[in-house]
Amino acid sequence: MPVSTVKLNHINLPVTDVAASSGFFEQYFNFKCTGIKGNNMVAVMEGEDGFILVLMADTFNRAGNSNYPDAFHIGFLVDSHEQVDEVYNRLVKGNIEAAQPPGALRGGYGFYFNAPGNILTEVTCLA
Repeated sequence: MPVSTVKLNHINLPVTDVAASSGFFEQYFNFKCTGIKGNNMVAVMEGEDGFILVLMADTFNRAGNSNYPDAFHIGFLVDSHEQVDEVYNRLVKGNIEAAQPPGALRGGYGFYFNAPGNILTEVTCLA
């Protein structure tokens, strides 16, 4: 019998600095920290839509691998060009560099940048 509703509940991202990364996602993407475990070893963040982002110290990686694959990235979808520009301008004001300013991106409008922990991040709108 098929499952009627399946929803991605959370993602766990290993990062080099849990405190800096959680502060970044709070400041720029409106996540709220709902729990810290250990001495900033794990931060549980909740997005406005209820999505859970878990930031875990990369020292938990048993094999010692702290790098993401080349094409790995996370993406934030916003409603308009203006919102893409607003996020971009806030990042620039906060000294977060983007490879290039927003522009045409796979039929939409957006840009990429590296978030703390070297996490390739996309901000885009479809219109």
